[in-house]
Amino acid sequence: MTTTILITKISSLPPSLLKEVNDFVDFLKSKKKNNIKERKFGCAKGMILMHDDFDAPLEDFKEYL
Repeated sequence: MTTTILITKISSLPPSLLKEVNDFVDFLKSKKKNNIKERKFGCAKGMILMHDDFDAPLEDFKEYL
């Protein structure tokens, strides 16, 4: 179905049904949006382990420092 055919069909509907079409389009758009989960701040808390000596120089590079 092409966009032109769809627009022609929608244009021929009475105003009362246009509201239903609009509501259905909004529903479809929200359904698609809900598939993408919104990330919440702190959702990865406790999943990453950082050792205390993370910033300490590596033994392999001591001669360069």
